[in-house]
Amino acid sequence: MSDSALTFADLPLHDALKAAVAAMGLTTPTPIQARCVPILVQGRDLLGQSQTGSGKTFAYGLALLQGLEPDHRDRGLQALVLCPTRELATQVTAELRKAAKGLAGVRILEVCGGQQGWSQRQSLEQGVHIVVGTPGRCLDLLARGVMSPARIKMVVLDEADRMLDLGFQDQVERILEGLPDDRQTIFFSATFPPSIAEMSARWQRDPARVTVEGEPLEIRHLAHVAEAEGRCDALLTVLSAHQPGSAIVFGNFKESVKRVAAKLAEAGFSVGELHGDLEQVDRDRVMARLRNGSVRVLIATDVAARGIDVAGLDLVVNYELPQKADAYVHRTGRTGRAGQPGLAIALVSTRERERLDRIADELGLTIPIEPLPQVATAAPQLARMTTLFIGGGRKHKLRPGDILGALTGPPDKGGAGLLGAAIGKIEIHDRFAYVAVSEEIAERALAALRDGRIKGTRFKVEAVRGQTGSG
Repeated sequence: MSDSALTFADLPLHDALKAAVAAMGLTTPTPIQARCVPILVQGRDLLGQSQTGSGKTFAYGLALLQGLEPDHRDRGLQALVLCPTRELATQVTAELRKAAKGLAGVRILEVCGGQQGWSQRQSLEQGVHIVVGTPGRCLDLLARGVMSPARIKMVVLDEADRMLDLGFQDQVERILEGLPDDRQTIFFSATFPPSIAEMSARWQRDPARVTVEGEPLEIRHLAHVAEAEGRCDALLTVLSAHQPGSAIVFGNFKESVKRVAAKLAEAGFSVGELHGDLEQVDRDRVMARLRNGSVRVLIATDVAARGIDVAGLDLVVNYELPQKADAYVHRTGRTGRAGQPGLAIALVSTRERERLDRIADELGLTIPIEPLPQVATAAPQLARMTTLFIGGGRKHKLRPGDILGALTGPPDKGGAGLLGAAIGKIEIHDRFAYVAVSEEIAERALAALRDGRIKGTRFKVEAVRGQTGSG
């Protein structure tokens, strides 16, 4: 049976997992899922290669969940997923929890730097089945005996190539060295450099190799010449001409990211910034705002933005051209997904045209240089939504429906009586939540949640504002 003819019902999964997938509205597995799940549920090591957005989390996640011991009351740690960034770990944790809804009692914990250590230790002491985390924090917890490796039988390296690019190889290998010898070891990587081949040879046993070529992304690539002194004005022109609903602008240095974000905010744009100087809570908040429409333009460095996957991104701008072709691919591949056309624009100086040509030749792309579009004045792009922070989450038994009910329910029953159409994306985390509301009703929604109760409890509620700009 071909990959395209398969359904999730055809895969060798437990009925509870099939039901959970069906409840999410999924019927047909992606090619990487169709090929990897049957191999992984047999317990084989695997080296999978596929692009971001191919469905690899479910490709290994369903197998991890199926491989857990049947008695979920026994909360020994059985599986470990290593991710290069906190943002990717958060995404993976959310996806695994969706798939585990039909498995009563399964506990999944995210452990990353920037989180409350006491909370992670408490959860581990109470027992979890799967840990998803970054190498540094996982190694620390293992070294201090807080996290026991004794019963781990599955380990996944997600975005293994990025893990090595970010300098985590030593930490990853120290973790692998301390795990049981008979474990199942799974690598997923977008590229297959020699370093990954060497790690696979050292740490995997006769791994199956699955490579899935992603569908070509429908991205239009172009460039505009803009010298350093006029580049910020050129960016304003690009954004004003294209009016993207959501965009990421990449800079090579945190100093330029801060400078550009301030300039755009001054011009009236809804903008956020993402770089290494931000505390983790600020990084989390700006990403929530980008996902829910409270921020329309994110200015970011490569390292800070790795692991981010934002659906429906209209535009990527290389404000500063990267040095290497793979970085260009990683940046621009965030647009043109889900069957929607994307646009990638590079701003280059006269001296950088040779580098642009080299990147284009190496990738087999055509990147024409075109004149800047003509616009009368910079047109501010304001936020469609405002984000509200709520100091309660999964640990407080909050669900999206509870927050929606508090905002839209009738006043005589404790609701705010707001229109459902004015309420946007709701994100529930372990100890906090975000809800996007339209700008027009933001103050009413904020007052209603502050003065009222959600599921019978009064929580701290505040509007989330960016480091720059509004929204």
